[in-house]
Amino acid sequence: MVRLKKNSITILVFLTSLFILTGIGYIIYKKSFSNSGIYYKDFGIYLPKGYGIHGIDVSRYQRNINWKMVKEMKKNNVQIKFTFIKATQGDDKVDAYFFRNWSGARENGIIRGAYHYFIPEINAVDQARIFYQTVQLLPGDLPPVLDVEKINDLSENDLKIKIKNWLNIIERHYGVKPIIYTNADFYEDFLLGSFEDYPLWIAHYSGSKNPRVRRNWHFWQHNERGRVNGIRDFVDFNVFYGDSTSFEKLLID
Repeated sequence: MVRLKKNSITILVFLTSLFILTGIGYIIYKKSFSNSGIYYKDFGIYLPKGYGIHGIDVSRYQRNINWKMVKEMKKNNVQIKFTFIKATQGDDKVDAYFFRNWSGARENGIIRGAYHYFIPEINAVDQARIFYQTVQLLPGDLPPVLDVEKINDLSENDLKIKIKNWLNIIERHYGVKPIIYTNADFYEDFLLGSFEDYPLWIAHYSGSKNPRVRRNWHFWQHNERGRVNGIRDFVDFNVFYGDSTSFEKLLID
C-alpha cells in the first residue's frame, strides 16, 4: 500500500509538472506570435502583420476541397488570394487530387500555382518530364515551383547540379523562371548563394515578423495549422512579400 501511494504521488507530481510546462510553453508561443501577428479566430492562427496578400498550399492530405467556400471566406479584409497545389513527386507520382484542385481553384477565381516534390536520388530530367506532362500553365497562373527539402545521400554539389537541371528544363518548357520552395534551415545549409536569381518561397514557422533567411524572398509559409472554410483538415498559410502590382508582375502572361 505504501509503495502504491508513493507511485500515485510520483504520477501526480509528473502530471502537474507536465501541465505547468505545457502552460508555460503555450504562453511563450502566444506571446511570440502576438508580438508580430494578429490572431484570427476563424483561421485559427496568428497572421503576420504588414502583409496584404494571403494564400494557402494544398495536396492530397487536404482531400476534397470546396473551393467556392475557400474563395468566399473573408475575415477583416483577409481573403485567400492564391494557392500552391502539389502536382507531382519524383518521376512517377501525380498527386491524387491535383486535377480536381487545379481546376477548382481557377474556376473559383483563386490564383493557382503547381509544385513538384523533388527526390534527390532520382534523375532530374525524368522529374522535370512528369511535371510538364502533367501541368498546363495558363495566363494568370503562378510560375512552376520546385519543392526541395532533402539531400539524402547526395553531396551538396550533386544536389545543386540536379536542382539546376530541373530548373533549366522547366524554364525552357514554360518560358518562365521557376520558384524554389524550401525551409529556412535547408536553404541556409545547402542552397545559400547558388540560386539567388530564382524567386524564393520559404517555410519558417517562428512567430517572427519575417522568415529567417539571408536573401530576398517572394512567399513565406508561416504556419501549417491554419483553418479555412471548405477544407476539413489543417492547411499551410502563406503571405506574399509585396503589393498587388508586384504580385501581378510575377504571374504568367
